[in-house]
Amino acid sequence: MASERHFSPVDRLLLQADAALRTLLPFSGQPSRPSPAIVQPEAELDELQAQHIAGLMRINHTGEVCAQALYQGQALTAKLPKIRAAMEHAADEEIDHLAWCEQRIRQLGSQPSVLNPLFYGLSFGVGAAAGLISDKISLGFVAATEDQVVKHLDEHLQQIPQEDQKSRAILEQMRADEQQHACNALEAGGLRFPAPLKFGMSLLAKVMTKSTYRL
Repeated sequence: MASERHFSPVDRLLLQADAALRTLLPFSGQPSRPSPAIVQPEAELDELQAQHIAGLMRINHTGEVCAQALYQGQALTAKLPKIRAAMEHAADEEIDHLAWCEQRIRQLGSQPSVLNPLFYGLSFGVGAAAGLISDKISLGFVAATEDQVVKHLDEHLQQIPQEDQKSRAILEQMRADEQQHACNALEAGGLRFPAPLKFGMSLLAKVMTKSTYRL
């Protein structure tokens, strides 16, 4: 990571463009960990069940697209090198989630959301803006966002049938990782966002989930 401190602004923009392509192009992100679903048996699902689970996994996949964009935007504008390094490390871990969700969506006979480029651009802008304001705000935004993700994962785990152990294994590992990211952000000095601001973030998250369930 130390060598990245010498990258020029143009170099960093090119790296961000590369990260965007690896996030948005199918099967471009290479996970560092195998999917937790590999060791689980495939369940017998009817068509409606498969469609519903695919919709939930599509929501989670788009959430990971947003997380990638958020972290990349924050890394671009972070003030301190250690904060930039932390954001980039978290983005690397989110690639695992991105790949796992995409694999599962394909297995269920569906595809990722066509709205992903739009949500990537919006999330990147939010992340970059937060980083420009301050690293404390940026880290606090990470913690608040990850809290929202954990809530969504809990809701999805309640909806996915017990027999679909593949999807459940993915979401359970994602939940553990996201919870750790939130803790890491606060421990690094992130600002704890007040409840009204978190409520506003949850309303925006609902827009994403409603639109990507079918699209």
